[in-house]
Amino acid sequence: MLNRAYVLGKDVNTDLCCSGKYLPGKDEAFIASQAFEAISPGFASRFSSGGVIVAGQHFGINSSREQAVHILRRMGVSAIVAPSFGRQFFRNAINNGLLVVECDTTGIEEGDEIGLDLEASVMTVAQRQITRVLPAVPEAIRAILREGGLIPFLKKYPDWQVAA
Repeated sequence: MLNRAYVLGKDVNTDLCCSGKYLPGKDEAFIASQAFEAISPGFASRFSSGGVIVAGQHFGINSSREQAVHILRRMGVSAIVAPSFGRQFFRNAINNGLLVVECDTTGIEEGDEIGLDLEASVMTVAQRQITRVLPAVPEAIRAILREGGLIPFLKKYPDWQVAA
């Protein structure tokens, strides 16, 4: 399946996605309408559900603000591809069912159609003749993502255990 790329730069922190000035007191729909406004004016209004955010290194650095992932899910972000992520953000994304993929994003431009094949561990951008090998996503993580996050996964599979 192909998804449209929405490009952001490097060092995009969680406050740029989900500004602390809106918390608490504003609902998620309002906050989502303001996402990334400080670095890409009008980003939220240009973004279409199902799109992929393509960013530079260190996406999601700054804090453990889980609301940032909630806002991205509300916007309909299907995945985020970046060379590196803040570790807390990376885990919050998986726990909340948002695919995050560490990969070189050089050469990908706004509007490109990106294919992410987790089974084959490949990302493609056909119009730019880009094919990149992705780090393998463990089956347990793919299962968590398929169920929409860790809590829905554990509710569905209460007896699940990590294989020895």
